[in-house]
Amino acid sequence: MDWWRKYRSFFLGMALILVALLWYSLSLREKEHTNLFEKVLLSVSGPILDNIDSLMSNSADLWRKYLYLIDTVDENKKLMQENTTLRAALARLDEINLENQRLRRLLDFKEVQGIPTLPAQVIAEDASSWLRTIMLNKGEKDGVKEGLPVVAAEGVVGRIVRVGPKHSRVLLITDASSALAALIQRNRARGVCRGAGDLLTFDFVLRQEEVVLGDRVVTSGMGGVFPKGLTVGSVEAFEQKDFGLFQAVQVRPAVDFSHLEEVLVLIGENE
Repeated sequence: MDWWRKYRSFFLGMALILVALLWYSLSLREKEHTNLFEKVLLSVSGPILDNIDSLMSNSADLWRKYLYLIDTVDENKKLMQENTTLRAALARLDEINLENQRLRRLLDFKEVQGIPTLPAQVIAEDASSWLRTIMLNKGEKDGVKEGLPVVAAEGVVGRIVRVGPKHSRVLLITDASSALAALIQRNRARGVCRGAGDLLTFDFVLRQEEVVLGDRVVTSGMGGVFPKGLTVGSVEAFEQKDFGLFQAVQVRPAVDFSHLEEVLVLIGENE
């Protein structure tokens, strides 16, 4: 065979060394002094045995290091999995904590208003730029009716415009077709807030009324939809023109509609 012809000399040499070592071991029992052949044998076999011993020792060290490395890799995998699990648990706890804070604000608002309310979650929002609505997870079976006002802890959200058995749609106050009677809380200057995209226009505020940036605008209670005193927003800009009866006033809504998740439907107030 090819491998035998290739390594034949090596195997024969090893066989002769083993035979010599065996003969040397047997002769140790009969002789008290080392002869020339034994000295030569020790000189030849000693380094070979040292190398074999060193090779075996290094191999054992490498094997132990390999086993340690395998154990370390496995342990690192377990630690990474545990770390991922703990991070996910912490994220869930943070989300629960934030939700509890929002619900606590809604509960405080409900207690202050003293009006029967129905909590609901926002499950969808209209993505179009020309219609601003959201969908709630409560409907007719929960007591929701068209025209009911919807609020958040920060202020007015909108009113119910469509109702299904288990869901309903809310027209936001920022929609162009939305309007609500309001007044400046500080001096009771009246007007009508209309949707204008991300802002509201506060129409019909007389020119002689004093308007200050940051003035809080609240519902006036007129119109039969929203109860009096709910926060609508704050004055962001105004202009008194040289002619006309009214000022041009812009209001920033109090509610951040892009992050709205929970609301209250005021079921005790209707048109």
